[in-house]
Amino acid sequence: PRARQFLGGRRVLVTGAVGSIGREVVLQALQGEPATIFGMDINESDLYDLQQESKQQGWESEFVPIVGSVCDRNQVDRILHATRPQVVFHAAAYKHVPLMEDYPHEAVRTNVGGTNVMARASAQWGVERFVMVSTDKAVNPTSVMGATKRIAELIVQEVGLTTDLSTCSVRFGNV
Repeated sequence: PRARQFLGGRRVLVTGAVGSIGREVVLQALQGEPATIFGMDINESDLYDLQQESKQQGWESEFVPIVGSVCDRNQVDRILHATRPQVVFHAAAYKHVPLMEDYPHEAVRTNVGGTNVMARASAQWGVERFVMVSTDKAVNPTSVMGATKRIAELIVQEVGLTTDLSTCSVRFGNV
C-alpha cells in the first residue's frame, strides 16, 4: 500500500536501470503501480533485454528504455523535459571498490558529476522526489568509491536544502 501511495499512477525515472541495483529498483517500483517507468542506462543491450522482459511479463506499468548518460547535462535536460518524471531513483554509479581505485577519475566523473547533474536537473525540471542509492562505504570512507558516494550524498542534501526538490539518500550494505 505505501508503495502505491508513493508511486501509483506516477512517472518514475530510474537511472542505472539495468545495473545490479537499478534493475532491482525497477522491479520493486513496479509493485507501486506507476503509470510509466523510464529506465535510463548507458548499457543498451541490457536495456533492450529488460524492455523485452517487460513485454513478455505483461507489466501493468509501461517500461520505456532510455539510452543515456547521467554525466551529460544537455542529454539529461532533454530526457527530463521529454519524460517529466515525478520521482527519480538515481542508481547510476560505479560501485566496485577495487576497479575505482584503478580508475578514480571515472568514479569522480560518474558518482560525483553524474549525481550533481541528475539532482540539479531534477530540481530544475520540477521532479517532486529524488532518491539516491548510496552505500555503507560512504560512512567514514576509506576508498575512492566510498568517498565519491559520500560527496554525492552531500550534493543531494545541498540540492534538497536549496531547492523545492525533496531529496534523500538511502545506503545499502555491501554495495
